[in-house]
Amino acid sequence: MAKKRKRSSDAPAPAVVEKPDDSAPERPERTLFGFKDQPDSAAEPASKDAGPFFRNKEKVLITCSRRIIYRYRHLMQNVVSLLPHAKKDSKVESKQSKGSALNELVELRSCSSCLFFECRKQKDLYLWMVKSPAGPSVKFLVNAVHTMEELKLTGNHLKGSRPLLTFSSNFDQQPHWKLLKEMITQIFATPKDHRKAKPFHDHVFVFSIVDDHIWFRNYQISVPHNEIDKVDKGGLDKITLVEVGPRFCLNPIKIFGGSFGGPTLYENPFYVSPNQIRALEKRKKAGKYAKKVKAKVRRKMHEMENTLEPDEFADLWKGED
Repeated sequence: MAKKRKRSSDAPAPAVVEKPDDSAPERPERTLFGFKDQPDSAAEPASKDAGPFFRNKEKVLITCSRRIIYRYRHLMQNVVSLLPHAKKDSKVESKQSKGSALNELVELRSCSSCLFFECRKQKDLYLWMVKSPAGPSVKFLVNAVHTMEELKLTGNHLKGSRPLLTFSSNFDQQPHWKLLKEMITQIFATPKDHRKAKPFHDHVFVFSIVDDHIWFRNYQISVPHNEIDKVDKGGLDKITLVEVGPRFCLNPIKIFGGSFGGPTLYENPFYVSPNQIRALEKRKKAGKYAKKVKAKVRRKMHEMENTLEPDEFADLWKGED
């Protein structure tokens, strides 16, 4: 049997010819605004210093205190319907320890913000706007509340669509207004690509400062749908705004450095509590009663000082009966 011939290890290896890549280039990722341009990895390699892709995972926990009246509960439900990234939870007891309980709820529900509607004496509504767990937090007094059921306005927009947020120029004048603007933007702006959000804008949230109060309005962006009246890009003359609701006014009381407490960063010097207003009204009513009592006393003193002389004809006709 013939032996196999040993191959020498010094023999040159056959040259490998690389075949040209005939496959089609990878299709870029499609977004709502078209195809996303990807950088050419061969020409411009990605730098290692570039940070990871930021994804907004903002979630808002919305809850209220016990013994809240129906009007304020309806307002809370309207706010929940306007925010597709909101989570609703059961009522919380309004005590001194409510901050720790709410912080635990926010952490358990995987939220980063909280809107807590606190009702006191079944008359006054306070709104806590909190960034958890590090803060800051703001306490508002809510006035001029009008829910969607009360207003019955003609505006109507799709539930879950992303809103446009507009602010008046007063928000850029003082530091505490800038902080409030940033907090409102993070809480009320719907994150992009949220699973419950619709991929377009058809309504506007308006926040304006008048008399050191923040006034909230919600408008539908109404566009004509006829084939003849189609609006071109940039043509905003035919677009109108129709109010939807709800309406409310926020009076800032204090800004805290932590979540539901902490060092006081700002305190409103013009704030007057509703209890003081009611006490003044009672004093006014008590003043009216005191004036009536004093008037009666003065009348009696006047009658005593100026007594009438006896009438000689008073008993003239009594004997004839």
